[in-house]
Amino acid sequence: MASITLGGNPIHTSGELPKVGTKLADFKLIQNDLSVASLGSFAGKKLVFNIFPSIDTGTCATSVRKFNESAAKLENTAVLCISRDLPFAQKRFCGAEGIENVVNLSDFQAGEFGKVNGLEIVDGPLAGLHSRALIVTDADGTIIHTEQVGEIADEPNYEAALAVL
Repeated sequence: MASITLGGNPIHTSGELPKVGTKLADFKLIQNDLSVASLGSFAGKKLVFNIFPSIDTGTCATSVRKFNESAAKLENTAVLCISRDLPFAQKRFCGAEGIENVVNLSDFQAGEFGKVNGLEIVDGPLAGLHSRALIVTDADGTIIHTEQVGEIADEPNYEAALAVL
């Protein structure tokens, strides 16, 4: 269980991020067109998982914008933005912002991605949502970088995540 904060107040996650050097567990997440995406949907690509509580908060929106900018310059890499928001909210945000270089995926149904990867917030006002975290995999699905952001309102370390690619 990771101890993180929300506005300086302690909250906790359901576990720890997967370890660097291990394979990322397969997943089923919902795309904006309501189809299902899995790890196999991105076979052969390096992946940056930008995970956050909700697209409708300032820091989460900023992370999507910043990764959208970076993603345009990355070769053989997909940036996956994952939250428990409905696919409709993700699509609305990206359409309004002109965001086209990242893939939004929703874990709204059961939050299974968050549970499997130790990201589900288990107490406090955001209980049930995902914590802010980054997971980066190589083209074979091996985890090469993780970051559990300690304070929910803080941005992740974009440079560190992109540097491992």
